[in-house]
Amino acid sequence: MAAAAATAATKGNGGSGARAGAGEASGARKKRGPGPLATAYLVIYNVVMTAGWLVIAVGLVRAYLAKGSYHSLYYSIEKPLKFFQTGALLEILHCAVGIVPSSVVLTSFQVMSRVFLIWAVTHSVKEVQSEDSVLLFVIAWTITEIIRYSFYTFSLLNHLPYLIKWARYTLFIVLYPMGVSGELLTIYAALPFVRQAGLYSISLPNKYNFSFDYYAFLILIMISYIPLFPQLYFHMIHQRRKVLSHTEEHKKFE
Repeated sequence: MAAAAATAATKGNGGSGARAGAGEASGARKKRGPGPLATAYLVIYNVVMTAGWLVIAVGLVRAYLAKGSYHSLYYSIEKPLKFFQTGALLEILHCAVGIVPSSVVLTSFQVMSRVFLIWAVTHSVKEVQSEDSVLLFVIAWTITEIIRYSFYTFSLLNHLPYLIKWARYTLFIVLYPMGVSGELLTIYAALPFVRQAGLYSISLPNKYNFSFDYYAFLILIMISYIPLFPQLYFHMIHQRRKVLSHTEEHKKFE
Protein backbone atom coordinates (compact mmCIF):
# COMPACT_ATOMS: atom_id res chain seq x y z
CA MET A 1 0.00 0.00 0.00
CA ALA A 2 2.95 2.31 0.32
CA ALA A 3 3.42 1.85 -3.39
CA ALA A 4 -0.15 2.85 -3.99
CA ALA A 5 0.55 6.20 -2.46
CA ALA A 6 3.20 6.71 -5.12
CA THR A 7 0.62 6.47 -7.85
CA ALA A 8 0.54 10.21 -8.42
CA ALA A 9 4.08 10.25 -9.71
CA THR A 10 4.82 6.79 -11.07
CA LYS A 11 1.81 5.31 -12.83
CA GLY A 12 0.69 6.13 -16.36
CA ASN A 13 -2.90 5.98 -17.55
CA GLY A 14 -2.95 8.16 -20.57
CA GLY A 15 -0.67 6.81 -23.25
CA SER A 16 2.66 8.30 -24.23
CA GLY A 17 1.44 11.87 -23.73
CA ALA A 18 1.06 11.27 -20.00
CA ARG A 19 4.61 10.12 -19.53
CA ALA A 20 6.34 13.43 -18.97
CA GLY A 21 9.74 13.61 -20.56
CA ALA A 22 9.39 10.35 -22.52
CA GLY A 23 11.45 10.54 -25.69
CA GLU A 24 12.31 14.19 -25.11
CA ALA A 25 16.02 13.75 -24.17
CA SER A 26 17.99 13.75 -27.48
CA GLY A 27 14.85 13.87 -29.62
CA ALA A 28 15.32 10.28 -30.67
CA ARG A 29 12.87 7.41 -30.36
CA LYS A 30 9.33 8.35 -29.43
CA LYS A 31 6.74 5.79 -28.46
CA ARG A 32 3.54 5.75 -30.36
CA GLY A 33 0.52 6.73 -28.37
CA PRO A 34 -2.80 4.86 -28.35
CA GLY A 35 -4.94 4.91 -31.47
CA PRO A 36 -7.88 7.30 -31.91
CA LEU A 37 -10.48 4.94 -30.41
CA ALA A 38 -8.26 4.03 -27.47
CA THR A 39 -7.46 7.70 -26.89
CA ALA A 40 -11.14 8.62 -26.92
CA TYR A 41 -11.89 5.82 -24.45
CA LEU A 42 -9.02 6.87 -22.15
CA VAL A 43 -10.16 10.49 -22.21
CA ILE A 44 -13.68 9.44 -21.22
CA TYR A 45 -12.36 7.11 -18.52
CA ASN A 46 -10.10 9.76 -17.01
CA VAL A 47 -12.80 12.45 -17.16
CA VAL A 48 -15.24 10.12 -15.37
CA MET A 49 -12.66 9.23 -12.72
CA THR A 50 -11.76 12.89 -12.21
CA ALA A 51 -15.45 13.71 -11.78
CA GLY A 52 -15.86 10.78 -9.39
CA TRP A 53 -13.10 11.92 -7.08
CA LEU A 54 -14.45 15.47 -7.27
CA VAL A 55 -17.79 14.07 -6.06
CA ILE A 56 -15.93 12.51 -3.12
CA ALA A 57 -14.19 15.82 -2.36
CA VAL A 58 -17.47 17.75 -2.48
CA GLY A 59 -19.11 15.09 -0.30
CA LEU A 60 -16.42 15.48 2.34
CA VAL A 61 -16.75 19.28 2.37
CA ARG A 62 -20.57 19.17 2.53
CA ALA A 63 -20.54 16.61 5.33
CA TYR A 64 -18.02 18.66 7.29
CA LEU A 65 -20.08 21.84 6.90
CA ALA A 66 -23.27 20.01 7.90
CA LYS A 67 -21.75 18.31 10.96
CA GLY A 68 -19.33 21.00 11.98
CA SER A 69 -16.81 18.25 12.72
CA TYR A 70 -14.30 16.18 10.75
CA HIS A 71 -14.96 13.02 12.77
CA SER A 72 -16.59 10.05 10.99
CA LEU A 73 -16.84 11.78 7.61
CA TYR A 74 -16.06 8.43 5.98
CA TYR A 75 -19.73 7.42 6.09
CA SER A 76 -20.71 10.40 3.92
CA ILE A 77 -18.52 9.26 0.99
CA GLU A 78 -18.29 5.50 1.58
CA LYS A 79 -20.23 4.42 -1.52
CA PRO A 80 -18.56 6.68 -4.12
CA LEU A 81 -15.15 5.95 -2.57
CA LYS A 82 -15.64 2.21 -2.94
CA PHE A 83 -17.03 2.58 -6.47
CA PHE A 84 -14.36 4.83 -7.94
CA GLN A 85 -11.42 3.24 -6.15
CA THR A 86 -12.59 -0.17 -7.34
CA GLY A 87 -13.05 1.34 -10.80
CA ALA A 88 -9.29 1.84 -10.90
CA LEU A 89 -9.03 -1.93 -11.52
CA LEU A 90 -9.65 -1.06 -15.18
CA GLU A 91 -6.19 0.48 -15.23
CA ILE A 92 -4.72 -3.01 -14.94
CA LEU A 93 -6.68 -3.98 -18.06
CA HIS A 94 -5.44 -0.87 -19.86
CA CYS A 95 -1.86 -2.01 -19.28
CA ALA A 96 -2.61 -5.64 -20.12
CA VAL A 97 -4.11 -4.82 -23.54
CA GLY A 98 -1.37 -2.31 -24.31
CA ILE A 99 -3.28 0.95 -24.63
CA VAL A 100 -1.24 2.32 -21.72
CA PRO A 101 2.56 1.76 -21.70
CA SER A 102 2.90 0.94 -18.00
CA SER A 103 3.94 -2.22 -16.20
CA VAL A 104 1.04 -4.60 -15.57
CA VAL A 105 2.74 -5.93 -12.44
CA LEU A 106 3.46 -2.51 -10.93
CA THR A 107 0.03 -1.14 -11.81
CA SER A 108 -1.66 -4.25 -10.39
CA PHE A 109 0.23 -3.89 -7.13
CA GLN A 110 -0.57 -0.21 -6.83
CA VAL A 111 -4.27 -0.56 -7.60
CA MET A 112 -4.87 -3.79 -5.70
CA SER A 113 -3.19 -2.45 -2.56
CA ARG A 114 -5.71 0.39 -2.37
CA VAL A 115 -8.63 -1.86 -3.19
CA PHE A 116 -7.38 -4.18 -0.45
CA LEU A 117 -7.30 -1.37 2.10
CA ILE A 118 -10.82 -0.26 1.17
CA TRP A 119 -12.50 -3.69 1.12
CA ALA A 120 -10.36 -6.07 3.21
CA VAL A 121 -9.60 -3.59 6.00
CA THR A 122 -11.90 -0.56 6.14
CA HIS A 123 -15.05 -2.30 4.86
CA SER A 124 -14.44 -5.59 6.68
CA VAL A 125 -13.49 -4.09 10.04
CA LYS A 126 -16.35 -1.67 10.62
CA GLU A 127 -14.92 -0.55 13.96
CA VAL A 128 -12.16 1.40 12.17
CA GLN A 129 -14.49 3.36 9.90
CA SER A 130 -14.90 6.08 12.51
CA GLU A 131 -11.12 6.43 13.00
CA ASP A 132 -9.59 9.77 12.01
CA SER A 133 -6.83 7.85 10.23
CA VAL A 134 -9.34 6.77 7.57
CA LEU A 135 -10.12 10.40 6.82
CA LEU A 136 -6.37 11.04 6.59
CA PHE A 137 -5.78 8.62 3.72
CA VAL A 138 -9.12 9.43 2.07
CA ILE A 139 -8.22 13.12 1.83
CA ALA A 140 -4.73 12.28 0.54
CA TRP A 141 -6.12 9.87 -2.05
CA THR A 142 -8.84 12.29 -3.13
CA ILE A 143 -6.51 15.21 -3.84
CA THR A 144 -3.97 12.89 -5.47
CA GLU A 145 -6.51 11.28 -7.79
CA ILE A 146 -8.16 14.52 -8.86
CA ILE A 147 -4.73 15.80 -9.91
CA ARG A 148 -3.64 12.49 -11.46
CA TYR A 149 -6.70 11.90 -13.62
CA SER A 150 -6.74 15.55 -14.66
CA PHE A 151 -3.10 15.21 -15.64
CA TYR A 152 -3.84 12.19 -17.82
CA THR A 153 -6.87 13.82 -19.41
CA PHE A 154 -5.05 16.98 -20.46
CA SER A 155 -2.01 14.98 -21.55
CA LEU A 156 -4.15 12.87 -23.88
CA LEU A 157 -5.61 16.08 -25.30
CA ASN A 158 -2.07 17.47 -25.74
CA HIS A 159 -2.97 20.50 -23.67
CA LEU A 160 -1.42 20.07 -20.23
CA PRO A 161 -1.51 23.21 -18.03
CA TYR A 162 1.71 23.79 -16.14
CA LEU A 163 -0.21 24.17 -12.86
CA ILE A 164 -1.54 20.59 -13.08
CA LYS A 165 1.88 19.28 -14.03
CA TRP A 166 3.45 21.15 -11.11
CA ALA A 167 0.77 19.90 -8.71
CA ARG A 168 1.26 16.29 -9.78
CA TYR A 169 4.99 16.44 -9.18
CA THR A 170 4.92 18.61 -6.05
CA LEU A 171 1.94 17.96 -3.79
CA PHE A 172 2.98 14.35 -3.25
CA ILE A 173 5.68 15.75 -0.94
CA VAL A 174 2.90 16.22 1.64
CA LEU A 175 0.20 13.87 0.34
CA TYR A 176 2.37 10.74 0.17
CA PRO A 177 3.43 10.76 3.88
CA MET A 178 -0.10 11.81 4.81
CA GLY A 179 -1.67 8.90 2.92
CA VAL A 180 0.86 6.36 4.18
CA SER A 181 0.33 7.52 7.77
CA GLY A 182 -3.43 7.15 7.41
CA GLU A 183 -3.10 3.68 5.88
CA LEU A 184 -0.72 2.43 8.58
CA LEU A 185 -2.79 3.84 11.43
CA THR A 186 -5.96 2.31 9.97
CA ILE A 187 -4.41 -1.13 9.64
CA TYR A 188 -3.00 -0.82 13.17
CA ALA A 189 -6.44 0.14 14.52
CA ALA A 190 -7.95 -2.91 12.79
CA LEU A 191 -5.51 -5.42 14.29
CA PRO A 192 -7.22 -6.09 17.65
CA PHE A 193 -10.60 -6.58 15.98
CA VAL A 194 -9.10 -8.89 13.36
CA ARG A 195 -7.44 -10.96 16.07
CA GLN A 196 -10.54 -11.13 18.23
CA ALA A 197 -12.84 -12.19 15.39
CA GLY A 198 -10.30 -14.37 13.58
CA LEU A 199 -11.23 -12.47 10.43
CA TYR A 200 -10.24 -14.22 7.18
CA SER A 201 -8.00 -16.61 9.11
CA ILE A 202 -7.90 -20.34 8.43
CA SER A 203 -6.93 -22.68 11.23
CA LEU A 204 -5.67 -26.25 11.20
CA PRO A 205 -6.81 -28.94 11.00
CA ASN A 206 -8.80 -28.70 7.78
CA LYS A 207 -9.19 -30.83 4.66
CA TYR A 208 -6.80 -28.62 2.70
CA ASN A 209 -4.06 -28.89 5.35
CA PHE A 210 -3.54 -25.15 5.03
CA SER A 211 -3.53 -22.33 7.57
CA PHE A 212 -3.60 -18.57 7.19
CA ASP A 213 -3.33 -15.89 9.88
CA TYR A 214 -4.81 -12.63 8.59
CA TYR A 215 -3.61 -10.80 11.69
CA ALA A 216 0.01 -11.75 10.96
CA PHE A 217 -0.53 -10.92 7.28
CA LEU A 218 -1.57 -7.37 8.15
CA ILE A 219 1.50 -6.97 10.35
CA LEU A 220 3.70 -8.08 7.44
CA ILE A 221 2.01 -5.49 5.23
CA MET A 222 2.79 -2.79 7.79
CA ILE A 223 6.43 -3.92 7.95
CA SER A 224 6.65 -3.75 4.15
CA TYR A 225 6.20 0.03 4.36
CA ILE A 226 9.64 0.35 5.98
CA PRO A 227 11.70 -0.45 2.86
CA LEU A 228 9.11 0.74 0.32
CA PHE A 229 8.29 4.20 1.62
CA PRO A 230 11.75 5.84 1.46
CA GLN A 231 12.62 4.11 -1.81
CA LEU A 232 9.48 5.33 -3.59
CA TYR A 233 9.47 8.74 -1.95
CA PHE A 234 13.00 9.60 -3.04
CA HIS A 235 12.34 8.16 -6.49
CA MET A 236 9.45 10.61 -6.78
CA ILE A 237 11.67 13.48 -5.59
CA HIS A 238 14.13 12.57 -8.35
CA GLN A 239 11.32 12.44 -10.91
CA ARG A 240 10.09 15.85 -9.79
CA ARG A 241 13.50 17.45 -10.28
CA LYS A 242 13.90 15.88 -13.70
CA VAL A 243 10.44 16.72 -15.01
CA LEU A 244 10.13 20.26 -13.65
CA SER A 245 13.69 21.23 -14.53
CA HIS A 246 13.09 20.01 -18.08
CA THR A 247 9.91 22.11 -18.22
CA GLU A 248 11.76 25.22 -17.04
CA GLU A 249 14.48 24.67 -19.64
CA HIS A 250 11.89 24.20 -22.35
CA LYS A 251 10.19 27.48 -21.39
CA LYS A 252 13.45 29.39 -21.81
CA PHE A 253 13.66 28.40 -25.46
CA GLU A 254 10.05 29.19 -26.32
